[in-house]
Amino acid sequence: MDLNIILVLKAIIIAVVEGITEFIPISSTGHMIIVGNVINFKGPFADSFEVVIQLGAILAIIVLYWSKIWNSIVEFFKLKPSGIKFWTNIIIAFIPAALFGFLLNDKIKKYLFNPGTVAIGLIVGGILLIIIENRFRNKHTTKTVEKISIKQSFKIGCFQCLALWPGMSRSSSTIMGGWICGVSTVAATEFSFFLAIPTMVGAATLTLYKTGMNFSSGEIITLVIGFIVAFLVALLVVERFIAYLKTKPMKVFAVYRIIVGIVLLCLIKFTTILI
Repeated sequence: MDLNIILVLKAIIIAVVEGITEFIPISSTGHMIIVGNVINFKGPFADSFEVVIQLGAILAIIVLYWSKIWNSIVEFFKLKPSGIKFWTNIIIAFIPAALFGFLLNDKIKKYLFNPGTVAIGLIVGGILLIIIENRFRNKHTTKTVEKISIKQSFKIGCFQCLALWPGMSRSSSTIMGGWICGVSTVAATEFSFFLAIPTMVGAATLTLYKTGMNFSSGEIITLVIGFIVAFLVALLVVERFIAYLKTKPMKVFAVYRIIVGIVLLCLIKFTTILI
């Protein structure tokens, strides 16, 4: 067995970052790119590893919301309007980012997956989060996921396209889209969670197909460890994040994004840490 302990330790660090950041509006991909640069976790295996651990984080959503997901599946196959509407909304919201991601994946990876663009994405996303929250958060008319309309779903899906820019954040983009469409914070966040399931599975499938899956036994063990770590960390984070959102604003995340983005730009300009 060719298990590389240093690689495993780096993988655990990245998995913890993924579990913490996947569902809060600070960009998991952006943070993984930055941390990966700092600890020198790069290359084809790192690309595959990052999509696999995202599936671990998605599993946390499936576990936490299993009852609602399962009931909606049952209702869908029983042709009940509520089940059909739920999954129609998810599919409609999924299509825009899936289409642009499929068509532009290589160009996005080439031009946007670097510390500089991540830093700019964090800052721009943070500013947008402050502006949109101040203007739209308390003007919602749709309070639950079940009440979200097809039109709202499509608009939220279009906003998810912003997350193709690492640093913007998928959860941040979809929540902002929800606010603008009149969806409450908790409903927009939960819809973002459900939308993450096909989005992340689709992204993982595309990446693994393009990079190949020729892993050594040691790399397979590393993937499994990362998957489990990301799952457990995300499991702890999601419930606390939802509880926080019920009474607290998102400005703290916006300020964090802007500060981190500025620090990153300074590090890029004046040091070689992120090169």
